[in-house]
Amino acid sequence: MELLEKKIAFDNVELLTLFGSNDTHLNLIENRFKAGIIVRGNIITLKGPQEDILKIEKIFEEMLYMIKRNKNISEDDVKTVIELIDGNHSKLDPKKDNKSINQIIFQGVKDSIRIRNPKQLDYLNKVEENDLVFAIGPAGTGKTFLAVAMALAALRNNEVSRIILSRPAVEAGESLGFLPGDLQEKIDPYLRPLTDAMHYMISPEKVKTLMERNIIEITPLAYMRGRTLSNSFIILDEAQNATTMQMKMFLTRLGVNSKAIITGDITQIDLPLKKLSGLIDANRILQNIKGIEFVYFDNKDVVRHRLVADIVKAYEKDDSSTKEVTKQKIKDNNKQ
Repeated sequence: MELLEKKIAFDNVELLTLFGSNDTHLNLIENRFKAGIIVRGNIITLKGPQEDILKIEKIFEEMLYMIKRNKNISEDDVKTVIELIDGNHSKLDPKKDNKSINQIIFQGVKDSIRIRNPKQLDYLNKVEENDLVFAIGPAGTGKTFLAVAMALAALRNNEVSRIILSRPAVEAGESLGFLPGDLQEKIDPYLRPLTDAMHYMISPEKVKTLMERNIIEITPLAYMRGRTLSNSFIILDEAQNATTMQMKMFLTRLGVNSKAIITGDITQIDLPLKKLSGLIDANRILQNIKGIEFVYFDNKDVVRHRLVADIVKAYEKDDSSTKEVTKQKIKDNNKQ
């Protein structure tokens, strides 16, 4: 086994955040690998197997990027980074373009769409390795935005021939006939978030052209019944508002050479009390099936305004105190 010694210099300002209180972050890394870590001032010396040193370097690189973006990292963040780097059984090659938290998913017209935290990196990896991925968690974690970016990247790389974006139109009861206007005018309000994400990455004119050619399709969930979707990248957004039957219908649309991402927040269900969310049911039924993966986001993964994470956390805390009341209401309704 080839042993190496490597020195890495850091800014003093970064050291406390990098190492963690009482060196907790440093200890997590040291306990995972055979390489030794010696700290002298702002210089870290790594001694040990080449593979371990390459991985530790990569871990520090990811941690520094997170510190520069968020000014702080938690013990859980460090554990996730370690797992992502060390969980890759193939040897890290410095000449190879290994995925990182700063990875560009898609070069948009307004900005580069990048991975911004370990959970998003885990999300990207699972989508690349599986045909069906569920992304479950609160608003602001990038579930839908990254799904759209990955779909556009797949289209650009000729991995698929079309993109299909869908949402349940719960507010209209999946029956839009009573609303004024043609079909497009009726469904636009419900699908606007998907359109907005698309327009951030490619121009509205390009989106319009691709939609006219049926390369991009944005449609309510109800309009997907009876179809088989091959060579497609399919996204079902707000899936917590799909019923069990609708979820089963959607999942069985998947055709040859297709990939699907289902996103949703199980704390934001708008279905009537007697109807079970298809997302909750799928989370129970589809675990441990090869080719299907689940990614769970939480308030720590929020990448919108800093207040959004605090708002999500506050509502989660309040929600836990009212769950018993909701359960009792459901029981009462079932008795009627």
